[in-house]
Amino acid sequence: MVKVGLVDDHKYDLEKLEALLRNEEMLSIHFSTTDSEEAYEFIKKNEIDLLITDIEMPKLSGYELADFIQTYALDIKVIFLTGHSGYAVHAFELDVLDYILKPYSKDRLIKGMNRYKRQMAPTKDEGKLVLKQKSEMNFIDKKSILFIERTGRSSKLVTIDGEFETYQSLSDLEDQLNNRNFIRSHRSFIINLHYVKNFSIYAKNSFSISFQHTNQTAIITKSKLEYVQENYF
Repeated sequence: MVKVGLVDDHKYDLEKLEALLRNEEMLSIHFSTTDSEEAYEFIKKNEIDLLITDIEMPKLSGYELADFIQTYALDIKVIFLTGHSGYAVHAFELDVLDYILKPYSKDRLIKGMNRYKRQMAPTKDEGKLVLKQKSEMNFIDKKSILFIERTGRSSKLVTIDGEFETYQSLSDLEDQLNNRNFIRSHRSFIINLHYVKNFSIYAKNSFSISFQHTNQTAIITKSKLEYVQENYF
């Protein structure tokens, strides 16, 4: 059973959200409030699995609630609901599950809920990536990979633990990384969205990506960034 907390300072929007979720199977509404400070007190108890919150609210914003969850490493996922499209990039920094623009349909809301279910389900990405070299074979924790770059005739893996090289192509490596967090952002890059800090304009049709744990950057095309915003946020 997924325990959900709902926060929206607009009573009508909160009632709409409750109505859309009330009869969903395997879901229980743990709290529902228009007061973000009240929500904060519930969140501190760490008794919910998922927080669905507006962003712009008096007292505490949705960003502040999500930041508290991230700072204290609470096991709570966050879905943002907002009437403004300009917050998506910052949402990446807070590792939110979904970013839904108002007004939204029930189908769009359920799409975000299904994203939570998929993320919580066991996936094949758990474990090791087999990294082949001419004279040896290494096993890399997939969850430690920040990004992979194709440079010349080799591929460079930048991880939390250091850098590794292999003759394997990005396509070969991509086949092993069947986790939704890994995407082919550019013909020369595979990135792990879990560690993305921000995107900034690099050229007319591409953006530079900065990551946690490293000063190195990767590239994402404009079309792929639009795909990420549509399907992840």
